[in-house]
Amino acid sequence: MCTLPSTEVVQSKTNNQLEINAYFPSLVYTILKSEFLETVKSVCLNALEEKKKTQTEVHELYPVWMTDNLFKDEKLVEFGTYVAETGWNILQAQGYATEGMSTTFHEFWCQEHYKHSGMDQHIHANGAQLVGFYFIDAPENCSRPVLHDPRMGKVQVNLPEGNMQNVTPASNMVNFEPKPGLLMFTNSWLPHSFTRHGSDEPIRFIHFTIGVQYNAPQMCKPPAAEII
Repeated sequence: MCTLPSTEVVQSKTNNQLEINAYFPSLVYTILKSEFLETVKSVCLNALEEKKKTQTEVHELYPVWMTDNLFKDEKLVEFGTYVAETGWNILQAQGYATEGMSTTFHEFWCQEHYKHSGMDQHIHANGAQLVGFYFIDAPENCSRPVLHDPRMGKVQVNLPEGNMQNVTPASNMVNFEPKPGLLMFTNSWLPHSFTRHGSDEPIRFIHFTIGVQYNAPQMCKPPAAEII
């Protein structure tokens, strides 16, 4: 049997401060943009009403209405431009070579979830680089977006968390409280889900995905031939 030194002895004999470096982070960006709320909500409510004219009922296990893509709606140009440009800035700030590229929407739906609805864990592929949400209505006890640790190796060998109420490097997932006007961005490879909706009032939000495309090359006309 060997006796380990007490913590006090270890600290007195070794006065080393470890340098901590964080690599391969999962970044989440949030901002409250209430100035778009009235317009976005009006467009979404109208689009949902149109959808309900052709789709008469929702799924029994996932009671949700989802509109068609809305990014071409003229009333959403200002909001869509802000979201797309912010997405471009995020990718550039993360270190990607976005010069000569433009961000473009792949999906841009409004979703309306009713009681007990939820969303299973998933990611967005097919060229999407960013995903995000813009919350329109968020009643008490509503669904919460959940982001999951994308590192499967870490999830498989993870020790029990000391306190699951705290967000630490040991956390396997983190949830966010939706608020009307809250805009969220993260990378498309980060798995996300929604908890079950517990309110009698629906939660509504825009769910969008953003990709990038190369800008078309600028074609220059040759100068007119000089007549001598």
